[in-house]
Amino acid sequence: MILIITHKEDYTSDFLINKLNAKKIKYVRWNCEDIINCNYQVDNNINFTFEGSNNFKAVWFRRTKLPNIENISYSEKIYLLNEYDNLLKNLFCTINAKWVSNPFSIYQAENKLYQLKIANSLGFKIPNTLVTNSKKELLEFYKNNSKSLIIKPLSQSKIISNNEIEYIFTNILKDEHILEIEKYDLTPCIYQEKIEKTIELRVTVVGEEIFIAGINSQVSEITKTDWRKGKLDFYIEELPKELKKKCISLVKSLNLKFGAIDLIKDKNGDYIFLEINPNGQWAWIENETGMKISDAIINELA
Repeated sequence: MILIITHKEDYTSDFLINKLNAKKIKYVRWNCEDIINCNYQVDNNINFTFEGSNNFKAVWFRRTKLPNIENISYSEKIYLLNEYDNLLKNLFCTINAKWVSNPFSIYQAENKLYQLKIANSLGFKIPNTLVTNSKKELLEFYKNNSKSLIIKPLSQSKIISNNEIEYIFTNILKDEHILEIEKYDLTPCIYQEKIEKTIELRVTVVGEEIFIAGINSQVSEITKTDWRKGKLDFYIEELPKELKKKCISLVKSLNLKFGAIDLIKDKNGDYIFLEINPNGQWAWIENETGMKISDAIINELA
């Protein structure tokens, strides 16, 4: 039996579950925002049971989402959401099964500086990088990198504005920002050298399998800095053998079974590591390229 930990709006889970149904593979889906009403227990032997099942051989950890709690004070809501969040983490610790991937490894691997450190230790080329709250250090970094930098969030790229979801993409740090730097307070973010690239790649690793997709982000002004700003199609790409080994080693080094790695190829033909999403989206890549990422995940679970 496979346990799928997700939420109701995770359409990637729907995509894989359709495949599980077609293959007649047994699973239980746990939409975490329903934790208030779902049936779970941990007995005196610290054995986890969910909706009457406890014989889980594998767990696919996709997403969590906390319940929507209304008609209470703000302080009570914060308290209860924190308790439910910690309840989920406590329950995860009691499940003795193969995880794809272990949530606590995912939480650690989501740290972008930790990713860069591990990637660098494995021999990946990485951009010159700075995280600082010092205007003096930022100005020096700007000068040392040909006055050409990008800026991106340290963690979350999603914000809610006027009840709508908006995204903070990777952007170029403009000259006017530097000239008027004294007007700003530096918030936590990543500054990196701006690398002239030819293509971008999304490398999806599942266990020992690797799926490489490319995107010609430089064909449009909209997508030149961040391909997510526009709509371009992905296609099947290839990587040198040694680099593919490094990608698989990176996922293993982060104690993951799955990883979505973002690389760029510069104008000298070098491949540069940007980041890894330890639980990234992939269904749209499978739809556009035909690469059987879902089959690889099912094989890893089953």
